[in-house]
Amino acid sequence: MIRLVSWWNEWFSRFLSWRVRHIKERNFLIVLSMLVGIITGLAGVLLKNSVHFTHLFFTEHLQIDSGSLLFFVYPFIGILLTSLFVRYCVPEDINHGVTKVLYAISRQNSMIRPHNSYSSMIASTVTIGFGGSVGTEATIVLTGASIGSNLARFFHMNYKVMTLMIGCGAAGAIAGIFKAPIAGIVFTLEVLMLDLTMTSLVPLMISAISSYVIVYFLMGDGVVLEFAVRSHFALANVPYYILLGMLCGLVSVYFIRVNIRIEKWITGIKNNFKRILIGGALLGLLIYLFPPLYGEGYVTLEELLNGNGDALLRNTYFFDFRNYGFVVVIYVLALVFIKVVATALTNGSGGVGGVFAPSLFTGGVTGFLVATLINMTGIASVPVSYFVLAGMAGVMSGVMNSPLTAMFLIAEITGGYSLLVPLMIASVTAHLTGRGMEPYSIYARRLAMKGDLITHNKDKAVLTLMKLNKVIETDLQTVAIDATLGDLVKKVSRSSRNIFPVVDDNDELLGIVLLDDIRKVMFNQDLYDKTYVRDFMTTPPTVVDINDPMDVVMKKFEDSHAWNLPVIEEGRYIGFVSKAKIFNTYRRVLQHFSDE
Repeated sequence: MIRLVSWWNEWFSRFLSWRVRHIKERNFLIVLSMLVGIITGLAGVLLKNSVHFTHLFFTEHLQIDSGSLLFFVYPFIGILLTSLFVRYCVPEDINHGVTKVLYAISRQNSMIRPHNSYSSMIASTVTIGFGGSVGTEATIVLTGASIGSNLARFFHMNYKVMTLMIGCGAAGAIAGIFKAPIAGIVFTLEVLMLDLTMTSLVPLMISAISSYVIVYFLMGDGVVLEFAVRSHFALANVPYYILLGMLCGLVSVYFIRVNIRIEKWITGIKNNFKRILIGGALLGLLIYLFPPLYGEGYVTLEELLNGNGDALLRNTYFFDFRNYGFVVVIYVLALVFIKVVATALTNGSGGVGGVFAPSLFTGGVTGFLVATLINMTGIASVPVSYFVLAGMAGVMSGVMNSPLTAMFLIAEITGGYSLLVPLMIASVTAHLTGRGMEPYSIYARRLAMKGDLITHNKDKAVLTLMKLNKVIETDLQTVAIDATLGDLVKKVSRSSRNIFPVVDDNDELLGIVLLDDIRKVMFNQDLYDKTYVRDFMTTPPTVVDINDPMDVVMKKFEDSHAWNLPVIEEGRYIGFVSKAKIFNTYRRVLQHFSDE
């Protein structure tokens, strides 16, 4: 075994050396991006089928004309099994896949642990297959990003290439699971917010196309929704699409805020069993009363697109009232507000899944509700299916802060490019309505509040790559507060700096002495034994903590107008950081970051 490992290491080292000599990096990226796309596409097929058949196994025998207590039991079992799997088989929290990808890019040098290439797929299959009210998209995005990151690490690529491969994995994930390659590319640029050049777009396109071809070959047309747009929209309905977009923007704000608050509440229950019991029981109760909340919700969306609104009342005790329009309206209105609660309970109590599908479900139901009300009041006659699609684009745009992704995704999965204008109206209107109240997407909100989010702003991106401990200067002479002027002058003679930190016996920073403050008396030997450091000590304008991110450090420089600031760790003096050294490091990182 040892000889085999040694042989592999020697052979792989020779391969890497040969690759560097004979294959240019740009050409190697093409091969690597195609490999990422193929593997991600296969992972998407596996995940989609495993969730589908698990879901089918538990629900195909249920009667449609009455409720079933199994809708209460199944989600609880799924959350329990998922929690046990994560606790005993996975070394970290694997929920909120897109947020984890953003954090990896911002704070972990684009390194994602290898187990994320499969662990979240297993957990998500159990959660959603048993009825958890979440989606698989965040799971496959994390899986694809992990595949890209670890393939890049395997071939010893740098941060920039690893980040690009994460983008390729995410693009391939969306392209494959939705059969939407354009949306996959736009998602990577819009949601992951990478500052990519035109050269980087080629690998993204190759990865998205590779994944799409693999999924199309293995699964055919029916990936998400069996619906096709067959006619153009009516210009007279534009005001109603604008109204729908505004409502979707408000719904998206509600979605983000309620999701975060409920998750915060349920995760605040420290006892794992108690959290699973409370969260699972509440989730089971909601799904028992509202079976359309079971699983991803694409079956319900497909029924709405095909004009079967009464299908919402299947498997419920309200089935006999399916022909009463006001009952359907009230039921649909409840779904709009309760879906996010079910999603938050699923994730917060221990399930694994994303908000991608729930946002599409909420948007589709919102569009159905608006169209139904317009038709019932007789104000106009609007196509319900088109409003379902526009609602999906609207809420997704607001929740994910991604109007382009929402627009292209809905157009691609339905072939509805003739509906592009209404989709554009709904997604942009929702985006503008919601952004004034929620500037960040649901994925980025937590990271943004902590300063851990990398954005299209290249200055911010470069600063997140810089580490404070790499620019700390430790060659300054420290002095004690009770030292004499004579002692201080000796320190000055041995130092090439004009700042002298004052510390106590425990190295805690008490203040600083500037050379300018003693320049007039430092040659007066009569004062050497009569004056002390405390007589010249001043307080620095501010201090930098060793754990401060670089953008916070720069903000402190900006606010204090200083050129040098002391660095401390739990009050203990570590060294100084200078604005000049940060600028020099910034230029080097920026050159590497932007290198084509």
